[in-house]
Amino acid sequence: MSRNPARNSAREHIAYLAARLMAEDGIEDHALAKRKAARQAGIADLRQLPDNDEIDAALRSYRALYKKQHPVQLRELRALAVDVMTEFSRFNPHLTGSVLNGTAGRFADIQLQLFAESVKEVEFELLNRAIRHETGAMRFYAGDMPVDAVVFSFERDAVTVRLIVLAPDALRARIKSGPASKPVERADQAAVEQLLAEEEIQESPDAST
Repeated sequence: MSRNPARNSAREHIAYLAARLMAEDGIEDHALAKRKAARQAGIADLRQLPDNDEIDAALRSYRALYKKQHPVQLRELRALAVDVMTEFSRFNPHLTGSVLNGTAGRFADIQLQLFAESVKEVEFELLNRAIRHETGAMRFYAGDMPVDAVVFSFERDAVTVRLIVLAPDALRARIKSGPASKPVERADQAAVEQLLAEEEIQESPDAST
């Protein structure tokens, strides 16, 4: 199959613009960033829009070039995530979203999936810890089947933390953000702690080159 250089160039340009919007303006929604980037580029052909993976790759490249503080910010967000995961360890918390995949910026929120028999269990834990919170909802998909989740949000060290409450059997399912999306990447506390340990080794002055 032949490739269209003009279309590929347009996709790369939109991916770059979307990455810049996410890095500079704190946009977390890939779809919103793509739409704004396409408008900036004057491109109306939806077939030329990059996918989320292309934008994430562009975002990592952008931050590597222009955001020297990004590794520090990312490490701080992951460390904060571990603290919250420890507090809610009885619900088998898993980190997901931009803090896990490494694209989080300074306006990113921490998204944790919790697995509980009842939403009330998580709500009682929040009340027992005197954590002021707001309640919302998100929809995921297991295959084509919608999975609705209650979301508790609160502020911790000027960062928004979102606790996404799912049933225990959802841990074994390939949860997706949309019917046509790829399964959501997630990591348990041990895996996140391992990421932090590896980052410390890489940034150590004594690390081998």
